[in-house]
Amino acid sequence: MSGKESMKPVLEMRCISKTFPGVKALRDVSLTLYPGEVHSLMGENGAGKSTLMKILSGAYTADAGCEIHIDGQAVVIDGPQSARDLGVAVIYQELALCPSLTVAENIYLGRELHHGPRIARREMEAACAGILTRLGAGFRPNTVVSTLSIAERQLVEIARAMLGKARILVMDEPTTPLSSRETDRLFDLIRKLRDEGMAIVYVSHRMAEIYELSDRVSVLRDGSYVGTLERAELSADSLVRMMVGRDISGFYKKEHVPFDPGKVVLSVRKVADGRRVKPSSFDLHAGEVLGIAGLVGAGRTELARLIFGADERISGDIEIEGAPVRIRNPLDAINAGMVYLTEDRKGRGLFLDMSVRDNINVCACSRDARSGGVLNLVRANERANAAIRDLEIKVPNSKVNVGALSGGNQQKVLLSRLLEIQPRVLILDEPTRGVDIGAKSEIYRIINELARSGVGVIVISSELPEIVGTADRVLVMREGELVGELGGYSGRAITQESIIELATGAGRDEETLKQAA
Repeated sequence: MSGKESMKPVLEMRCISKTFPGVKALRDVSLTLYPGEVHSLMGENGAGKSTLMKILSGAYTADAGCEIHIDGQAVVIDGPQSARDLGVAVIYQELALCPSLTVAENIYLGRELHHGPRIARREMEAACAGILTRLGAGFRPNTVVSTLSIAERQLVEIARAMLGKARILVMDEPTTPLSSRETDRLFDLIRKLRDEGMAIVYVSHRMAEIYELSDRVSVLRDGSYVGTLERAELSADSLVRMMVGRDISGFYKKEHVPFDPGKVVLSVRKVADGRRVKPSSFDLHAGEVLGIAGLVGAGRTELARLIFGADERISGDIEIEGAPVRIRNPLDAINAGMVYLTEDRKGRGLFLDMSVRDNINVCACSRDARSGGVLNLVRANERANAAIRDLEIKVPNSKVNVGALSGGNQQKVLLSRLLEIQPRVLILDEPTRGVDIGAKSEIYRIINELARSGVGVIVISSELPEIVGTADRVLVMREGELVGELGGYSGRAITQESIIELATGAGRDEETLKQAA
């Protein structure tokens, strides 16, 4: 047990169950956490990870008969304040900070120091300064939070936990909004906190992070505890099998062999925005999965938005199936047979307060509306139920609000909406961001089926294994420019190393892109 047999657990959660109306979210789940360890919690979306952590944080109350022990003593966590008083701090993926307040005001929010009726700001800032220095923060206690980056705001959350003398720190998908450099700095800080004796529960879908940080990994599936692996026992096969209950053959697996491309379905020539994206040209063929890779800030999303008409371009021409098209806005693109799955599904993709049915039908409802513009709800229900079945969306019924679904199921709802348009060109921007392994496998299956049906698919992803494992051909961007091609007939293999060479400029750029004008 990694030398922990003689150590006293800081946390024991025993036989934790949670029932919502009509749903058993957790069934007799147990979790043991020791001081000075990073204990990762994994499972598909909907497995119960968030519910378990919300019980620990006091946001939910467990069913009767459940037990929570801290330092060997039975405790009752009946709200967020009682959790904080017991030394539990949770940093959610969506940070709970007030942007208009200063760093010190956020750290002390709800427990401000006072001189009589006045808030003692100087004393608060002085106390925060030492913690920020200890964390290596490059900002001051009187800095307004709205001026900070996401990575810096995470430090504010961690500082708040440390000031509250937290001994148990829960981090929920903390690297999702971070660059690779910011992620490295966060990992260094996590290791430092672990070495100082803090017990950390780390929730993530990313295998690389789990391998790098974890002392132990516990897995949940369908609301039940599956098991715990020690660091020496970790492997992708064992984790995947525990999470989904089966082997996922073909996961991240693609045969990169030259094939006779179909007709060109999308031709992009010298598209640019005059700011980030330099004149860019390429072709996409029917039945092809074309990856676009590059480092954060390379201009991949910006290029996709220019092609789709979401942002204004200053130059360039676009053809679909050999015919010039004038794309001034997304509606022009959709009418031309092109759809775009945004990387920001919550902010720019889904209507979170609308039902699954309405989200799926929003682009297709006018197609079968009755005279006078009356919606055909029978057809809408049929379309939604078919999408739920075909894409294996886990939802009780189509009338559930999409905001209540897990990330993977939200992504499949958004994808099903786009597929109802029956596109000839599908652009997928970070299609599996925040999605569990099982849902990733389903999304890859959908991508392959679309390609086999003749749709041209563009996949933009920051995960190199995903690009390598899904794309027939890869274009690499650096500083707003397409700098090289891999796969196809380029003569260069699609590997993580070759992508990084082009993305960083470490290797020699391609003299010309094969499709360049």
